[in-house]
Amino acid sequence: MNRNARSKSEHYAALLMRHPDAYAEIKGSAEYPQIYGAVRWYQITNGVLIAAEINGLPYSHENCGNPVFGFHIHAGTQCEGDLHDPFSSAMSHYNPSGCPHPFHAGDLPPLFGNHGYAFSAFVTDRFALSEVIGKTVILHGNPDDFTSQPSGNAGQKLACGRITACKYGCKIC
Repeated sequence: MNRNARSKSEHYAALLMRHPDAYAEIKGSAEYPQIYGAVRWYQITNGVLIAAEINGLPYSHENCGNPVFGFHIHAGTQCEGDLHDPFSSAMSHYNPSGCPHPFHAGDLPPLFGNHGYAFSAFVTDRFALSEVIGKTVILHGNPDDFTSQPSGNAGQKLACGRITACKYGCKIC
């Protein structure tokens, strides 16, 4: 790793140790009440650093059984719905520029399950944090195929959280 890359990764690691600029408390649907966690959001100079930590994910004890989950910002502002779609008010992927999938601003890297747990940290420049405050983040039951229109065939919505600004520190963080 070159010196510049190391300094960036060290900078990001240090950011993850401080209070985030925003967070989303993740809660599972009625069908998946054991899912819980948090997504932390940090505004940086050239984008947003996002760290997701989710527990209680469905998994299998088989060798090829740990699932991969679709992970997206959605345009809606609430995590409510009905029996058919527990988070229908989260609406569709956040896509203010009308880009085809997988270039929606809300398309995020998938989360890889590890015996019911997932952790991921990454940087994106597809939006400023101020643009997604109040939006929702959704965890889907299937990995996004990054091809199917309009939303990647990511399947059932398992869990949801609303992105909330941390003005005076976060209770969850």
